[in-house]
Amino acid sequence: MLFSIIITSHNQREFICQAVDSALAVQSAEVEVIVVDDASSDGSLEILRRYGNAICLAALRANRGAATARNHGVSLASGDYLVFLDGDDALAPWAAKVYERVIRTGRPKLILAALHRFVGELPSVGPAEHPREICVAKYEDYMRKDRTFGPSATALVVERRTLLQVRGWSDDFLVLEDVDLLIKLSDAGPVVQILAPATAFYRLHAGNTVNNVSRYLKQVHRLLAKERGGNYPGGRRRRRERYAAMGGHVMSFVKRAIRSGLYRDAVTLAALGSPMLVAAMLRRCSVWLLGPRPLETQAL
Repeated sequence: MLFSIIITSHNQREFICQAVDSALAVQSAEVEVIVVDDASSDGSLEILRRYGNAICLAALRANRGAATARNHGVSLASGDYLVFLDGDDALAPWAAKVYERVIRTGRPKLILAALHRFVGELPSVGPAEHPREICVAKYEDYMRKDRTFGPSATALVVERRTLLQVRGWSDDFLVLEDVDLLIKLSDAGPVVQILAPATAFYRLHAGNTVNNVSRYLKQVHRLLAKERGGNYPGGRRRRRERYAAMGGHVMSFVKRAIRSGLYRDAVTLAALGSPMLVAAMLRRCSVWLLGPRPLETQAL
């Protein structure tokens, strides 16, 4: 089995069918679909049971958060690669075909996918809109990445053995668990970033957890504390690269704090994360002077 698509959902009755249907519709025979319901109370589980043997359904008795639900899905998976999908998002029909093409030409440890963000109804895709080629950038590992990437579980494809080596998702992060995972995987090995086409649809709605800025800011401080405690890979030898990788995430939340009127929180975070911000700016200057890693175009 090449892919295990792991869908996690908590009280997403309105969207869960579109997520599951999109996973079942991907153009690949080497796919299993695992759905973990994180103790929903809105009738989602009853809807999921209607899929019968088309999916592997796991129902958690207590709400433990997305990271724990994903780890449970990983424990059930048999695929060489794990495709993560949140219950309010959806995969493009060509997603598995794109990921398979990337894997066949390099066996990366981590794939960073491009997302199509939308509001309202899930975009419909006709045959004429199916891509004929893909555009990627290849890196030795995540710390060498020199292009912007907006982290989301839905945008991550991870080799199963590699994820198990870092003990999966950190279940003590209720948000920002995707950023934490990227840092845990930062020196795991080859990374491919897909610039085009988008392989998943990311739904923007009022229930997105990222809208709770103050909650996220607390978790950013936990990331910084984890780094100061030496809990991320690479050690002192790769600290500067790790700082550069983290700096973009710190800057993103400094900006969000300012836009939300949380000026004191923004200043505090900028001060604590200043080494990361400086490293990220130096990396950006280097990329501007020397140019980013060349892109590769491949027929699909």
